[in-house]
Amino acid sequence: MSDPEPDYGYRQTRTLDDTEAPALTYQPPVPRRRHRIGLIGCGGVSAFHLAAYRQAGLEVVALCDRHPQRAEERRAAQAPDARVFADAAGLLAWDEVEVVDITTHPADRIELVEAALESGRHVLSQKPFALDLDSARRLADLADARGLRLAVNQNGRWAPYFSYMRAALEQGLIGDVEHLDCVLNFDHNWTADTPFNDVPQLMLYDFAVHFFDAASVFFRGRRARSVQAVTARADSQDSRPPLLAGALLEFEGGLANLSFNGNSRVGQHDLTVLSGSGGCLRSEGGSLNQKPVEWISDRGRAHVELEGSWFVEGFIGSMTELLCAIEQDREPMNSARDNLRTLELCFAAVASAEGGGRIEPGKVRRLPEGAAGPVGGPQAPGR
Repeated sequence: MSDPEPDYGYRQTRTLDDTEAPALTYQPPVPRRRHRIGLIGCGGVSAFHLAAYRQAGLEVVALCDRHPQRAEERRAAQAPDARVFADAAGLLAWDEVEVVDITTHPADRIELVEAALESGRHVLSQKPFALDLDSARRLADLADARGLRLAVNQNGRWAPYFSYMRAALEQGLIGDVEHLDCVLNFDHNWTADTPFNDVPQLMLYDFAVHFFDAASVFFRGRRARSVQAVTARADSQDSRPPLLAGALLEFEGGLANLSFNGNSRVGQHDLTVLSGSGGCLRSEGGSLNQKPVEWISDRGRAHVELEGSWFVEGFIGSMTELLCAIEQDREPMNSARDNLRTLELCFAAVASAEGGGRIEPGKVRRLPEGAAGPVGGPQAPGR
């Protein structure tokens, strides 16, 4: 028997020349007019919202929190012209507010979103949008019935590398999507000293929802057939919830493989590969916040440096897409109705990890009891 070839199993391919990638629009959209925003829930994540809005020149006219001191602190630091309210009813009774940004945890948020819509306001809701699909659909129906726009803060959609990949896919640069790989090695042990420590399915419910959302966007128009997920607790981790997780998502004609190691003390690294029938897009680096993209096709290989970061443009884009949709009288790309597909994937993954095996998305109508912690998840200081 002859010795095996050193490239056994790999098809010979020609060397690709460097090329220029087409100019793509990946930055957040810019509204044409002034919109008056009121924010309800001044916990940790609101700081990211307000910092992003201030950088984008958006106008925050009201802040509300049941602990008024927190709202006062946010006003002093990031929204000096905003009026402070101690309850949501007071903010919703003030005619100056046109759009409401609701950042509380889901258990309280459903009622607040409904009240805001009933008051005639457009709404941006924090993610995960809801704890059950029926409530989420009911709110989407209510927004439609009132002629209002309801969007979800899936800020990862405007992380520069995800946004560029979406734009490249829309332009047909890689053909039809066949495979998505997201492999993340990062240190999530900071959650040990926060309310996140009480969220049993922290990785799949709170963190991975961004990547379920990415899969939903990249495989748009393709039915999700099944989800299989597993979690494990590393012996050396500090946080109580398992920080190791993986999910395999089957779509019509494609797969998404999501792998998370939240216990990487050293060597943090992130890799995203979106493969299609006509090429692929790769993005990797030591941080989710800022990463370049490489486009590889028969036309050559292009390296694209991107401007912006997840923690700024991500939060800007979630809001400005809603504002532009209001102006153009259309459904926002991050609408609540669109987000139902993301929730289906997330709920199926959590149920699978808890012993459900292979699950068809949509069959699990609500997040399994207790998976999001005692109050439906904390008011997140994270992404």
